[in-house]
Amino acid sequence: MKSSFIRNQHVSLKRLVYSLLFVLYFVYAGAQTRKAPAYPLITHDPYFSVWSFSDTLNASPTRHWTGAPQPLTGKINVDGHVYRFLGSESEIPALQKSVTVKATQTMYSFRCGGIDLSVCFTSPLLLNQLDILSRPVSYITFRVKSNDGKAHRTSLYFGASTDMAVNKPSQPVEAHSYRSGNLSILKAGTVEQPVLQKKGDDLRIDWGYMYVAATGNGVQRIGTADASNPFIPKQKARDSLQGQSLVLQTVFHFDQVGATPKEEFILLGYDDLYSVQYFKQNLKAWWKQSPSATIEKELSRAAADYKRIIRQCDSADKRIYTDALKAGGETYARLCELAYRQCIAAHKLLKSPQGDILFLSKENFSNGSINTVDVTYPSAPLFLVYNPDLLKGMLNGIIYYSASHRWTKPFAAHDLGTYPLANGQTYGEDMPVEESGNMLILTAAIARAEGNANYAKAHWPVLTEWANYLLKEGFDPANQLCTDDFAGHLARNTNLSIKAIVGLAGYAMLAGKLGYTKEAKKFRDTAALMARRWVAMADAGDHYALTFDKKDTWSQKYNLVWDKVLDLHLFPAEVYNKEIKYYLGKQNQYGLPLDSRKTYTKSDWITWTATLAADIAAFRALITPVYTFATTGPSRVPLSDWHETTDGRQVGFQARSVVGGYFIKVLEKKLH
Repeated sequence: MKSSFIRNQHVSLKRLVYSLLFVLYFVYAGAQTRKAPAYPLITHDPYFSVWSFSDTLNASPTRHWTGAPQPLTGKINVDGHVYRFLGSESEIPALQKSVTVKATQTMYSFRCGGIDLSVCFTSPLLLNQLDILSRPVSYITFRVKSNDGKAHRTSLYFGASTDMAVNKPSQPVEAHSYRSGNLSILKAGTVEQPVLQKKGDDLRIDWGYMYVAATGNGVQRIGTADASNPFIPKQKARDSLQGQSLVLQTVFHFDQVGATPKEEFILLGYDDLYSVQYFKQNLKAWWKQSPSATIEKELSRAAADYKRIIRQCDSADKRIYTDALKAGGETYARLCELAYRQCIAAHKLLKSPQGDILFLSKENFSNGSINTVDVTYPSAPLFLVYNPDLLKGMLNGIIYYSASHRWTKPFAAHDLGTYPLANGQTYGEDMPVEESGNMLILTAAIARAEGNANYAKAHWPVLTEWANYLLKEGFDPANQLCTDDFAGHLARNTNLSIKAIVGLAGYAMLAGKLGYTKEAKKFRDTAALMARRWVAMADAGDHYALTFDKKDTWSQKYNLVWDKVLDLHLFPAEVYNKEIKYYLGKQNQYGLPLDSRKTYTKSDWITWTATLAADIAAFRALITPVYTFATTGPSRVPLSDWHETTDGRQVGFQARSVVGGYFIKVLEKKLH
């Protein structure tokens, strides 16, 4: 009876301690400063993309960018006490002390009793190294050390759900365990393997295979989601298993951990077998160009290169932050850090059958289009800054399609299909002025970034066709869709007119670089004349109107930014200054509305509009509310670029590549 009483008292005391820990944990977590609306963890392409939707890594299950759960779990055993640091299962949560988001890495630190734990998620999206950029392997690094001067018996568990390899959790999967060289590998994928059989937006990949690989001390096994104690396997280890929502498990035994840190890392990879169907031909990812390429070789290289790649990521993180800091200040730099991985991971890198680079976007949380021109346009600044070849990869498919017999219209196509099937435009309506202007402006921007017009020369006939179309239809556009199509059709759209004018001047600049002096003069003179007419026709007193015929309206003239960035000198500085002064009086708590019709906005366009400002104070005044939205607004999803300026509510869109447009200020500084 006495022993039973003592045991019951012990249990009650233990529960009380746990309850106090929970209270302290949530008080501490609530006091932390939010760094992001959602935190990038594994970010490679539209299908291989896992995020934390909460400020603490152990407050909710990790998810695909669409919001579908793709659980990663992490637990640490310190002297027999188990703490949860990743995921939302039942163990006592470790106390998260901090989280830091950099361009290529998200870093967490925890207190787990007498052990301090740091967890770093690294997706090495190095834009100047295409082979590494394409390699579908992320690192998860675990580092432990004592925080109280004592040594502690420590082991760590990591689990990855096979839900990462299915569209729906009900799909049967099969998992295997094997070794390759010095790697222990767990592999899982659907039994069905419906390669490239689905297209659309709210979908997860259900073909190909996910991989968890470990070196050294990692002990791996295949388990189920209901394992009571992952550190003590209940079942005999199996080399293979079939079921639903299996878990690929790895345990590291650090043994006694003192003041000297100990470190281990996991490799999390995905081989999608075939990535995209491009005009009826199934294409493999860029990293699989060689017939001898295998995911095992990529995992092995990633493991062997671990220290070097982490150093390169550290260097890239520092450069990206510093570039943005010098261009626009700390708040702006933080926004760029949040945008970096999201933008890149909304693309897939491939090589076309014609031998051209393809960097195809997915229009996330919209209609799922592939290689949408008016998604390429806002995302372009990031790639113009760090690798213009990737922007060429975003233009090549549209140029190939628009110049072929498949497309018979005198303006640029809108898209190449619905992801991952790039077999021709599937969007129901054209955007003639929008997309033609986009293609000409971006081609001119490539020439400016590279210092030559070689890319334009290779595609001169189709560029000329688009320029002639804008010459005829661009200045005073008819009633047609533009990129802000959620606001409806507009005739006589002054911002769209600017795009046509700047596009024609960009074409003239290209012609001049190529020695086509007659064409250069003709299109330059015409663009300059159009700009003078625009200033007179759009003038509404203290600002310029949304449409030529309605002077009681206004809009962000974000397309003007290319006149400034490319040094085209079409519009006088007083146009920029008048607009900026007007905008500063129209802001709400979470930003500048897109135009006078609604109070919602597009944050990518705000950064472009802000870049028109003549002084850094005005730029920051327009940027700061966007950062406020990202770090205090109610939306807890990967960055939404379409939100309400009044209450910060997400209107639509998330995880889209267009946030690469945030780098426009960095691009301006680079080119001047």
